[in-house]
Amino acid sequence: MSVAEDRIRLDKWLWQARFFKTRSLAARIVGGGHVRVNGSKVIKPATVVGPGDILTFAQAREIRVVRIVAAGLRRGPASEARGLYDDLDPPERRSERDRVPNAPGFEGKGRPTKRDRRKLDLERKAALD
Repeated sequence: MSVAEDRIRLDKWLWQARFFKTRSLAARIVGGGHVRVNGSKVIKPATVVGPGDILTFAQAREIRVVRIVAAGLRRGPASEARGLYDDLDPPERRSERDRVPNAPGFEGKGRPTKRDRRKLDLERKAALD
């Protein structure tokens, strides 16, 4: 591929890499100014990106930081899409960061029973005293 073929529209790349379900959704996120390319805020979905560029954007409740490895030719299966980028913020670090250290957690599965909620309330009151 030549240098010109290695470059692609930002909204199209985000869609091909399966970060967003539709291209119009990717264009809306970029147009809203929620994407940074190499640290600079971008507001045009037609911004051209290529291998080596670093993207920072919000996806669901996470901030994703990825490095573009390839432009891609089509929106293929997820295994093919994972080859288009390197994740600079791996899932292990994300799950660690999302834990709240002092949040009272229910150790069982599902919703706590009334008895469990009472026990949690008593522990909270004792911690305040």
